[in-house]
Amino acid sequence: MLPLQNMKVLDISQIMAGPYCTMVLADMGAEVIKVEKTNGGDDSRQMGPYINDESTCFSQINRNKKSISLNLKDDRARQIFYRLAKDADVIVENYRTGVTKSLQIDYDTIKEINPGIVYCSISGYGQTGPYSHRGGFDLVAQGMSGLMSMTGEKGKRPLKTGIAVYDIGAGITAVYSILAAHIHKMNTGEGQHIDIAITECGLPWFAWEAAAYFAEGRVPEPTGWRHRVSAPYQAIKARDGYLMLGCANQRTWERFCGDVLAREDLMADPRFLTNYDRGQHVEELEALLEAVMAEQDADHWLALCDKAGVPAGPINDFGQAMQDEHYLARGMVEEMDHPVIGKMKTIGFPSKFSRTPSQIRSPAPLFAQHTDEVLTMSLGLSRDELDTLRAEGCIK
Repeated sequence: MLPLQNMKVLDISQIMAGPYCTMVLADMGAEVIKVEKTNGGDDSRQMGPYINDESTCFSQINRNKKSISLNLKDDRARQIFYRLAKDADVIVENYRTGVTKSLQIDYDTIKEINPGIVYCSISGYGQTGPYSHRGGFDLVAQGMSGLMSMTGEKGKRPLKTGIAVYDIGAGITAVYSILAAHIHKMNTGEGQHIDIAITECGLPWFAWEAAAYFAEGRVPEPTGWRHRVSAPYQAIKARDGYLMLGCANQRTWERFCGDVLAREDLMADPRFLTNYDRGQHVEELEALLEAVMAEQDADHWLALCDKAGVPAGPINDFGQAMQDEHYLARGMVEEMDHPVIGKMKTIGFPSKFSRTPSQIRSPAPLFAQHTDEVLTMSLGLSRDELDTLRAEGCIK
């Protein structure tokens, strides 16, 4: 038994934030019915790379779901959606604010049909506020929230993160919010509307930056490869390349000086006595460490750090990460059979449940693959009714 196997989710989201949320729910056992538009479905289906004309982008983020296609601008399709919504526990959407109301599938409409519905809206700026009418994307959120002003090197071009961190962050925020609302519903019978803004979801992550700003009015600047508070907590260059070194507390720093570098004199250097001192003299510290570590390759230092209990690791490219023995041993690379793509690898499950482990029960669905199944099994539509609706462009 999976923990969410009695949860029914209608997913009317697309691209990344909403689909990531519903994939996590599906991985934990929820029945997720993905409702796609009739003219091509989820826009990520048009994103390459492709294998046998099937999008691998879509396939990476939509496993364990069923796909149906409804033209929600058609009243007959909306009636079908309402019938599905009546028995649903959760609805997830990430339209621009106002679109669900124009389609008559917004929370206020659905709660009249299903008062217990947990309805999660993910949008760029949220359902309220002066920017709520704007469309928002991960890249815009990285700029607006201040993240890009801290990423990269001082005086150089602002840099975004390597992945869509706010899209995924919004999906994660949606997951735990939905689970909390679902528990509330189990306790009280009450449903509710969850309003998540991509431009807000990452702000609570800026804990150290908030500490400096609210206490001293200090605005964080780009720190490049270094940490804002701790030192050495950064990329360090060895003879053959860089490694990541994390001396986040005094004990770790002392182990690093004594057991790794065999330079106990550094512990007595007045510039490096405390973490604060090291942070104030980080450029001098970095130059000194790199002069010492240039004598050996990164693997040499990593082995010594491991033995001494000093957190350190390689700087892998993604291919190296996906071949790392630790990730492989932990099941972070999974394989599944897709009916068009064939055997394909995907990212595994980061949560390891002792009693209810997540499973890949099915690959990402083909476009509208389950329309007939869902409308027949769940709503009792006949073959003639399906044929008529399909011929008239109501379903795909």
